[in-house]
Amino acid sequence: MRFNALKAIRILFLLVFATPSLIYAQKTINVVTTAVPFLRISPDARAGGMGDVGIATLPDANSSFWNQAKIPFASQVTAVGATYTPWLGDITRDVYLASVSGYHQLDENSALSGSIRYFNLGDIQFTDFNGNALGSSKPREFSIDFGYSRKVSSKLAVGVALRYINSRLASGDVNNSGTNYKPGQSVSADISLYHNGIGADGSGLTYGVAITNLGTKIAYTDNAAAKEFIPANLGLGIGYTFVLDEVNKLSFALDANKLLVPSTPTDSASLAQYHNYGVFESWSKSFGSGSGGFKSWQFGLGAEYNYDDLFFARAGYHYEDASQGNLKYLSLGVGIRYNIAGLNFSYLIPSGNGVTRNPLSNTIRFGVTFGWDKK
Repeated sequence: MRFNALKAIRILFLLVFATPSLIYAQKTINVVTTAVPFLRISPDARAGGMGDVGIATLPDANSSFWNQAKIPFASQVTAVGATYTPWLGDITRDVYLASVSGYHQLDENSALSGSIRYFNLGDIQFTDFNGNALGSSKPREFSIDFGYSRKVSSKLAVGVALRYINSRLASGDVNNSGTNYKPGQSVSADISLYHNGIGADGSGLTYGVAITNLGTKIAYTDNAAAKEFIPANLGLGIGYTFVLDEVNKLSFALDANKLLVPSTPTDSASLAQYHNYGVFESWSKSFGSGSGGFKSWQFGLGAEYNYDDLFFARAGYHYEDASQGNLKYLSLGVGIRYNIAGLNFSYLIPSGNGVTRNPLSNTIRFGVTFGWDKK
């Protein structure tokens, strides 16, 4: 018996996005799996310290990941950010996500934005069940996107983005099975809305909606029945900023996210039907009872303390139901800004022990930003 290359990669993806509840809750687990799940990893150290919330937070250089529509309300006319995230640091040392993003406001009402994300999954050695080497692979994935956003009123803006996705998990006939693996490619789009209720004193309510990664299926072989869905996602967010005095502010934000992908069936007949779903059909099927219902939503709650726009302290909590993977964690973060430069750091607090230890424990993110204020 020979080892299937794509199955090996999918096992790694489960480690990335599913917690050890898979070990002890096999009868109730209902994890929604997709291709290119790196598109849902937050490339943002600021949001990483706030439980991965960002749909309705105040805009910054990484807003294009969360909500394009925030950018026309940014206080800086141009901003660029870069983030480096070692991934699964508790169990491997060669997996990481790197990203660069930025925007430029064309005028008071519109802006252009773009980002590049690169996900390195390390080196993988394939073997059969007898331990015989079948070759190796260096899985790599990246995406490039460009966006445009515009105010439609003094408090409301909309945004759109187009994205190219490339995923090379394996190349050639790595397991001598006659199956030729190739890089998967896809294109997707984002649409978003943002309401900015921040008043002249800096306090107020914000909220947003972001529908992201609406795109074509992706294939790694010439088998049309083996095409996989990409992680289309519906995100809702709300936030509020309190002005405590002239130099102190406190912000809270809540995000709710749902993958617009149905759960993978376990029986062969339903699995064949699942692979025949069209992209638009899959979005509606994702709300079916078999896809987890309300339990399929993930939630993030975050807070940020701002001292005179120079120092920032952050904390957050992320929740996912046990039937969907049980991804629960606390996070902390700090930020410093001086002149045009800013530094951000976030840390995911360890949780669980032994086989129940969260594989994302000790995840850190480092980010640097540069922004130029309006004259």
